[in-house]
Amino acid sequence: MTTTETRPRPHAQTLVARTPPLLRRAAGIGELWTFLILAALVVFFTIAAPGKFFTAYDLTQIAVNAAIYLVLGVGMTYVVITAGIDLSIGSVLVLAAVAAGEWNIHHGGAAAGWGTVAICVAIALAVGAAWGALQGAVVATEKVPPLIVTLGGLGAALGIAELATGGQDPAEAAANNLQNTLGFGKLLGIPWLVILAAGVTLVFGLVLGLTRFGTHTFAIGSNPAASRRAGIRVGAHLVKVYALMGLLAGLGAVMWLASYGTTSIAGHSTDNLKVITAVVLGGTSLFGGRGSVLGTVIGVFIPAVLNTGLIVIGVQQYWQDVAVGVVLVAAVYIDQMRRRTRERS
Repeated sequence: MTTTETRPRPHAQTLVARTPPLLRRAAGIGELWTFLILAALVVFFTIAAPGKFFTAYDLTQIAVNAAIYLVLGVGMTYVVITAGIDLSIGSVLVLAAVAAGEWNIHHGGAAAGWGTVAICVAIALAVGAAWGALQGAVVATEKVPPLIVTLGGLGAALGIAELATGGQDPAEAAANNLQNTLGFGKLLGIPWLVILAAGVTLVFGLVLGLTRFGTHTFAIGSNPAASRRAGIRVGAHLVKVYALMGLLAGLGAVMWLASYGTTSIAGHSTDNLKVITAVVLGGTSLFGGRGSVLGTVIGVFIPAVLNTGLIVIGVQQYWQDVAVGVVLVAAVYIDQMRRRTRERS
């Protein structure tokens, strides 16, 4: 489904990355060890809280809670594979939610019709994509490190959202039609939020693993200079990747409004930590050139299972953030060890 590494080879008039066979991509080492960690957590909490964990209700709640972070994680996977980073995703989500919410408030509020809902969705997606493209343009053309660009974007996007709302979550930011369908609705017992997240994951997993766009993403992360010599428009591609991240942050805003009915301006300060943790846990290298959407799927569910399991066994909420932070540091350390091993081989 996804690609773990690339090697340049001639193809027509350009040099593109060599894509390993599909089965090798699906069974990559990164995904394997991540899955083993996830399985170990499930077994531990099932034993620690028999009859209380791994129930049908728990599984549904874990999937719903992970849905938004999975959508964000897909975009972050593309960004990190290019050797970039996006710290602004939580603030971009808030800004997109505020923009959509303000339109909804002034065009029907909670009783708004489907036409207003459609416009709100379009606004959220457009605001997210535009902000992402702007950040990508600064990274690509001005050669400013992504860490600095997106850190500035984090503060700027949140500041604009706070200016627009006075720092308060506006009432009736989401229409009942949106909440009753995407937010709380189900298809054959599966929440629409989970179905949407799965669809996004499938589509962009295939794009990453099976298309030229995905191949160029890996090539740029592996060696941007060689990619330029091969004829790849590195700058333009980076703008598209960051625009994709912003687009998915906008989609995350729609999902958040549908699920909670509010913009939650102060509630997304750690989204970047959670998403980057999931992506790195899934085997995507912070040094670029390697990663997979399949690994990110598994990586997203590790913090979700960890948080739910800690709640079930009665651990204080504050320890959950500590646990996620420790897991992130451990994942980065393992990534560095694997990278050094490959360089020596």
